[in-house]
Amino acid sequence: MSEQIVNDKRLKGIISIMISAAGFAGMSFFVKLSGKVPVIEKAMFRNVIALVVAYIIMRREGVSFYVEKENRLPLFLRCLFGTVGLICNFWAIGYLKLGDSSILQKMAPFFSIVMSIFILQEKPNLTSIVSVLVALLGAAFVVKPGQGLLGLPALVGLLGGFCAGTAFTFVRKLGTHGVRGAQIVFYFSFISSIALLPICFLQFKPLSPEQLLFLTGAGLCAAVGQIFVTRAYSYAPAKEISVFDYSQVIFSAILGFVILGELPDIYSLIGYALIFSMAIWKWKKD
Repeated sequence: MSEQIVNDKRLKGIISIMISAAGFAGMSFFVKLSGKVPVIEKAMFRNVIALVVAYIIMRREGVSFYVEKENRLPLFLRCLFGTVGLICNFWAIGYLKLGDSSILQKMAPFFSIVMSIFILQEKPNLTSIVSVLVALLGAAFVVKPGQGLLGLPALVGLLGGFCAGTAFTFVRKLGTHGVRGAQIVFYFSFISSIALLPICFLQFKPLSPEQLLFLTGAGLCAAVGQIFVTRAYSYAPAKEISVFDYSQVIFSAILGFVILGELPDIYSLIGYALIFSMAIWKWKKD
């Protein structure tokens, strides 16, 4: 493959992952705008729309719904951690500034390094170990320990990042066993929706037309994010483009500042800088 083709694919991968980042930033923004809707109801909206999109992709591309027996437990665990992570993220969004909730979610790749030790039996190198420790320090600046209950949303957001990182590790495991991305998205959305349905029914709150519009927007933005992140990694390997996924934090911070009047405090900005710098440093080292 010529260098020009490789560079073109890399550029397409970078553009795709930044569109994905904008999509997920939009999802968080619309979730926040939806206001006092039960978190489970918000998650159901996101999952149902993602389920429909994944089903359409699977039918169009002729992807089988069958999953080999040895892949079912990792797929279930991906769904379990993904569901808990989604709920934590959506709950935290309601209490945190958009930039803060996004940066805590972006701790997922660092937690994935840790969980890869146990799930994939990978041994992290010195770069990975240092990046995780410094990123955790950065997260501490965002969480601001010592605030008591005031710091609870940030801790829940960080837990969401941990669950997302664990889920991503199971996605990697499934990918090495030949499970297609559309299958994983479909079964995550399906199993998560089934699990949340009884709680959603008990907590159901009628939506205003405005809330319905916002949650539909959140679901569509999530679908855009999911489609383009899958497309991005089909163009280029993660080590070449993953750092650009952190543009989600920038998009979220801009939306929060321009539309919601949110401005991160000095401690959060220090945390952003530490986490960003570790992402860039690890990307260059890899």
